[in-house]
Amino acid sequence: MTEFNVNFLPHEKEVSVKGGESLIRAAMSAGVHINASCGGEGVCGKCRVLVESGEVDGGVSEKLNRVDIDKGYRLACLSKVKSDLTIRIPVESEIDASVLNKMATPRQTARIKERNLEDLKEQGLFVPPVEQIYLELPQPTKIDNMADVPRIVNALRTKHNEHRLEFDMSVIRKIPDVLRAQDFKVTVTIARPVRSEGKNHVINIEPGNTTDHNYAIAIDIGTTTVYGQMIDLITGEVLAQHGDFNAQISYGEDVISRIVYAEKEGGLETLNEKVVGTINKVIDKIVKRSEVNPDEISTITLAGNTTMTQLFLNVNPRYIRRAPYVPAATLYPQVKAFRMGLNLPHHVTALVYPQVSSYVGGDIVAGVMGSGMGHDEELTLYMDIGTNAEIVIGNKDWLVCAACSAGPAFEGGGIKMGMRAAKGAIEDFSIDPITLEPMNITIGDVRPKGICGSGLITIVATMFEMGIINNSGKFNRDLETPRIREADGVYEYVLAWEDVSGVDRDIVLSEIDIDNLIRAKGAMYSGCMTLLKEVGMSIADLDRIILAGGFGSFVDLEKCMVIGLLPEIDHEKVTFIGNGSLLGARMSSLTNRIRSDVGDTLARMTNFEFSETASYMDNYIAALFLPHTDLNLFPKLEKRLAERQKINI
Repeated sequence: MTEFNVNFLPHEKEVSVKGGESLIRAAMSAGVHINASCGGEGVCGKCRVLVESGEVDGGVSEKLNRVDIDKGYRLACLSKVKSDLTIRIPVESEIDASVLNKMATPRQTARIKERNLEDLKEQGLFVPPVEQIYLELPQPTKIDNMADVPRIVNALRTKHNEHRLEFDMSVIRKIPDVLRAQDFKVTVTIARPVRSEGKNHVINIEPGNTTDHNYAIAIDIGTTTVYGQMIDLITGEVLAQHGDFNAQISYGEDVISRIVYAEKEGGLETLNEKVVGTINKVIDKIVKRSEVNPDEISTITLAGNTTMTQLFLNVNPRYIRRAPYVPAATLYPQVKAFRMGLNLPHHVTALVYPQVSSYVGGDIVAGVMGSGMGHDEELTLYMDIGTNAEIVIGNKDWLVCAACSAGPAFEGGGIKMGMRAAKGAIEDFSIDPITLEPMNITIGDVRPKGICGSGLITIVATMFEMGIINNSGKFNRDLETPRIREADGVYEYVLAWEDVSGVDRDIVLSEIDIDNLIRAKGAMYSGCMTLLKEVGMSIADLDRIILAGGFGSFVDLEKCMVIGLLPEIDHEKVTFIGNGSLLGARMSSLTNRIRSDVGDTLARMTNFEFSETASYMDNYIAALFLPHTDLNLFPKLEKRLAERQKINI
């Protein structure tokens, strides 16, 4: 898609955006504030701008009179970029232009990077764990009356150098008829062993040459959602993907409540049935979207946290939440997918990612494998940010890991007006330092309905830098604005008044909400500091940070560092890999090297239980401030705060 340059006057700030992007989002990217509290639906009429040159689509509203429209005024939230533009923010905003220029902080999201098929090919790793081989066998005669199975084995050994072959009984039952269906021309599907000393399993046989049709499924079993992908094992392409809410949600939002429910009579069976049902729905969707014949699917790889994995396998998770926090297993054998209740043909093999501990599960092992950090020289900090936050630090030589309970704040939980990242959630925010009027941007550009996790971080970070809240998360009560008020003994800031919100009340952020975020980010940061300290290292030793989870692609890195969620590090050293669990499952479908390396990587992952690590609580208490009790750990922020203090004086 074509990109265009948008220059905002009088700030002299220019940003490059894709055609069709809204002006208000372009302004946010440039660090230019435009008053807008309605989230981008055009009902508040406060984002009035003048188009001095270039063309926009839309922007005309009843909030503008005919004279203004003729002069070139438009509403920024309704205007779509159509060409290079020069946009002037009206005179009412020029008063504090110099202040805004000095106070604007860079907006930086993590670079998105995934290992892909080309990476695997370059490294010589594109060797799918399930391979199809076409055979043209000599037909039996009175002289050559070798049995069917030895005939296949002989051809595989002599022509394809295949050894240590083992046939599944289901395949032997099919062989006589399949061989004779097309005059002994057949395609044999072989599942490679995870370990080099293992056997090659012949898992399927089909008449004719079907080697151009070989597919795999990758599944992430999340606490909240289940995601799946259909992968072409010939090209490495993802043909279809789909996600759905985990039906277990009805029995508890987090793993602890699921474990508690599983302990009830019939609870384990119910939760197993629900998650298997959800996975089957996802499989059904991606099969239909990809138009793949289910008989051509060879393998499925699944990854999930320890509790989700045990519930999927119908294994009692009772002891995961009880000291000394022991899971039932760390490694699981390959099994037939249908035996786990999955609606797949009987020949499809399933691999379930192993666990490290009760709270560092297969989803994290999959993320480590998929990201490649376990094979790289760089000292890497891997963070999967969510309710159950996991951290891994290390490189090809060693890995340490731990889990910390961050709580639901990053997913909009525990917040008065919190919500998941859905249409109407405030996801980006700015504030006028003079008038204290907000600029809200919502998912879907509709009236605000609540605040999602990435929006919460941006709001709190912005308010802290502007001096609207202090480092304890308390509002500055001397500021003259009706937006800061007391309600039921708690101070709050009104992000959107009821008449421009998408719900029947004001959208607010309270001091209790801020405190919940501080506790969540404190858990994450103290986890990082504790692990680094335990291995004798510091933040300065980190070469890179990898963020995983659905949350990382939207969050502003600078804002994460402002609140002390992430350590202050060069933005270029931060990458986002998306759903690390799904990435690892997909990579395992494309290369047997990852499957064979999982055991070795698992053996190198040393787990720390923070409840047994004395320094964790000290680090946690120190992190319960914005950004931290020790501002020297955030030198860039410290410098900016000092400069802004001079401006205020």
